[in-house]
Amino acid sequence: MSTQEDIAVTYDVSNDFFKLWLDRRMAYSGALFEGTDDLEQAQTNKLRFFHDKTHVTPDKRVLDIGCGWGSLMEFLAVDMGVRDVTGITLSKAQYDLVKGKNLPGATVECISYLEYRPEKKFDAIISIGMFEHIATPEQARSGEHIALYRDYFRRAREWTNPGAYFGLQSVIGALVPRNRQELRDIAWGTYTIFPGAITPRPEAILQAVNPYWEVMELYTRREHYAKTTAEWARRLENNESFIRGHWGDQVFEDYKRYLRGCVMAFEKGYQSLAQLVLRRID
Repeated sequence: MSTQEDIAVTYDVSNDFFKLWLDRRMAYSGALFEGTDDLEQAQTNKLRFFHDKTHVTPDKRVLDIGCGWGSLMEFLAVDMGVRDVTGITLSKAQYDLVKGKNLPGATVECISYLEYRPEKKFDAIISIGMFEHIATPEQARSGEHIALYRDYFRRAREWTNPGAYFGLQSVIGALVPRNRQELRDIAWGTYTIFPGAITPRPEAILQAVNPYWEVMELYTRREHYAKTTAEWARRLENNESFIRGHWGDQVFEDYKRYLRGCVMAFEKGYQSLAQLVLRRID
């Protein structure tokens, strides 16, 4: 599991920094470009996708594991009228921003999922872009990751009521680069921008989900994440002078390299994006 120090490296650069190049709601995950080329609409499409696929209605209790800056929580509470939404994050900066939004019917906690003990059970769980933080690269290489993933799914089932749905989005590993520079660029992004995190193989997720959840639907969105990261890179580079002036040359250069590396990885099929719709096995 990524430590709180790892998470701080990834997400606590500055809320104002991420506001410059993410969408209005600050969703730091792949969007769904169906019927649009606009990032704002594409991120809303993604949030609505998970709302619909997990059968959320205003009276359902919903948990967002790895809530980030609250994009899903805001969408559910404000746009869809869901009256009981809980988000957990390990990032202090994200927690502070979500807390400051005062979203109606929403609760946020700065806590690891390993320590989380909800007082009441949920009718639906959604987790977007958090699964990559469950196992470290070292744990994946040693083969420990499957047990860690299975424990995550076990915990999620224990937090839910019978009949619950679980919407999961994660970057997944696909092809292995044969070009050494491209391999170095992907590894650099992993260890520099996302220390302590690793993208799972899709077969690892499918192996670990049993016996707690049934896979009802699986979508891959590689091209959508390529478009998302390309738009992030464009927005970042449009704010180059401001970023250099406020956070320094290194931050700008690191994130430019990281985002351009992401575009390359998704366009060439080294990485993809999975969206899974799971139903609790009762």
